[in-house]
Amino acid sequence: MAELEGKRALVTGGAQGLGRAIATLFVERGAKVMIADIDEAGAKVTADELGESVRAVSCDVTVSSDLEAAVQATVDAFGGLDIMVNNAGIEVVKPLFHHTEEDFDKILAINVKGTWLGMKAALAALPQPGGVIVNMSSLAGLGGVPLFGAYSASKAGVVQITRAAASELRPTGIRVNAVCPAFIATAMVDRLKPIVSEIVGVPFDDLAAMKQGRVGTPEEVAEMVAFLASDESSFCNGGAYVLDGGLQAGML
Repeated sequence: MAELEGKRALVTGGAQGLGRAIATLFVERGAKVMIADIDEAGAKVTADELGESVRAVSCDVTVSSDLEAAVQATVDAFGGLDIMVNNAGIEVVKPLFHHTEEDFDKILAINVKGTWLGMKAALAALPQPGGVIVNMSSLAGLGGVPLFGAYSASKAGVVQITRAAASELRPTGIRVNAVCPAFIATAMVDRLKPIVSEIVGVPFDDLAAMKQGRVGTPEEVAEMVAFLASDESSFCNGGAYVLDGGLQAGML
């Protein structure tokens, strides 16, 4: 069990889905958590539900000053920042050449630029050595996925900036890793189910069962993030950790 007693974390996109699961597990393991989300009301509701160890702050991850303010809010509330989790992201599910320029720009801005800005803002507060950054990528970032072209490109970008950051920051003692889940039971996946089913012609749940055995849970992803955020993973740096029920391992 990854122990996080006394750690102070900032989780972007923490109002719901994977971010909420990560914040919940962090609190259970002893951490104090700042939830940063563009949905300020949702972030406050989640923080209130998780208890006194959690605070909330409004944050648009495409705006550097918002992320800098979120880092400062974490330091002000908890006395410091030990763990930065860049989880905020969006999806656009459609054939690659049906994307509009607005679609493409938005997904790259939130998923890639937002992760970069989050790392950059966190460096002002993370301890050297001892600071940890965990970036949320996707299995889609490790291979081409029909209907997820721009999303795949953005998540591949997250993997590559994670690797670059890990290499550049290694002398400081700050570790940087990425997590790459396949289909997980979140609101995002619920939104894409009918789209995928209509285009592919196979019920989404049948497709997921065939490819990865079952849909994963947010709690399983949170366990991986907690491990990478903990001292138990002290030799893990620059990795892209896959949670996919064996999907990537299969040829068919």
